Amino acid sequence: MELAIKIFQFILSISILVILHELGHFLPAKWFKTKVEKFYLFFDPWFSVVKKKIGETEYGIGWLPFGGYVKIAGMVDESMDTEQLKQPAQPWEFRAKPAWQRLIIMMGGVTVNFFLAWIIYGCLSFFNGETVFDSTKVNAPMNYTHVAKAMGFQDGDKILKVDGKVQNNLDKLSLDILLSDDITVLRNGKEVTFPTNDEGKALAFKDQNPKAFLTPRYPAVIDSIYNAKTAAAGLKVGDQVISANGKKIAYYDEFQEVVRNNAGKDLNIEVSRAGAVQPLVLQVSKEGTLGLASYKQLTKYAETKHFTFAQSIGRGFTRSIESLTYQVKQFKLIFNSKVQGYKKVGGPLAIIKNMPVDKAKDGSVSIDWTLFWSFTAMFSVWLAFLNLIPIPGLDGGHVIFTLYEMIVGKPVPQKVLENAQMVGVIFLLGLMLLIFGADIFKIITNKF
Repeated sequence: MELAIKIFQFILSISILVILHELGHFLPAKWFKTKVEKFYLFFDPWFSVVKKKIGETEYGIGWLPFGGYVKIAGMVDESMDTEQLKQPAQPWEFRAKPAWQRLIIMMGGVTVNFFLAWIIYGCLSFFNGETVFDSTKVNAPMNYTHVAKAMGFQDGDKILKVDGKVQNNLDKLSLDILLSDDITVLRNGKEVTFPTNDEGKALAFKDQNPKAFLTPRYPAVIDSIYNAKTAAAGLKVGDQVISANGKKIAYYDEFQEVVRNNAGKDLNIEVSRAGAVQPLVLQVSKEGTLGLASYKQLTKYAETKHFTFAQSIGRGFTRSIESLTYQVKQFKLIFNSKVQGYKKVGGPLAIIKNMPVDKAKDGSVSIDWTLFWSFTAMFSVWLAFLNLIPIPGLDGGHVIFTLYEMIVGKPVPQKVLENAQMVGVIFLLGLMLLIFGADIFKIITNKF
């Protein structure tokens, strides 16, 4: 059921993005009286799932869910249908239109994608507000794992600045550190600035959650118990663990470490309950877990900010730019030979696996619409950026050739356009197969 919901969300999100992106090309093409031969959601090599011709345009749904397209007459596109281009240009063809009109047609898709992200983020800010986990409310030192220490942190450090800038949002702090060059901390009463070590960043990317190297510390007060054996052993919600196997416990992460180190064994603990100390013996699973949690305390670090309608418009734009900036910055981790962030890059299967769902305590799974729209907005602004990369086969490739024509005063030769488009399509297909193949390889090797 969970997988089915994730697949549904992925297809729904992609369908919204593709239809609106292609509509961004379709509408200006129609405004400039350019013939649009096809408008397709998903690709349709060899056959279509559904198709219907209305006027001069065939509308349809393909079977290959990797995007979509509009086929504009007189344009060199991914179909590589050049027969029409051998004939003299007709007034209703793309190639017969002025360069400025062709530029608007080609920029329409990415423009719609950016505005879609802006609208979604604006609506989320207006209707839901934004919950920020404020690091200034964390009185205890942060929990620095071995990964954080490999980057250069030491126990007791208080983070002051990341690349010279203050970041009080705990949700963004870990990512900022991964993307940073240097960190300023308060260490033993003195300000210390150190470069973030790439070897430490590489260790972070080996974990299932690369941002888990940094967490706020809080007392080991139990607020949820999911394991029947743990509950039967006498542990109760509200208990505060004060020792485990003779080791004093001040924070929950210390308790987690002791639990992991005693996988498959009995664990002797002491808890504080109603002012009295209670000894208990818990059975740790072979995976090193007890089936309990202590995350609700994090809410004391959270603050929800609400926005007026006017404020949400500006905030939607800012969030779109922030989302794009973070994604572009991650390229330096992907191409860093030490960090090897490319190993975390995934294709459609990885995206489906990580689609957000809402899991209830009874095990049922449903769509978390806030997370769904957040993902769609993030993906929309990302697609806008990717499509602007000047590679033939993408909108950016067409834009570069059109700008060249506008600057030089003469069009790029038709043969050059055809050859460039072919190279671009082959490159993009190869990249798609590589990414999709990497997903399959991870599934086969159980590293997904």
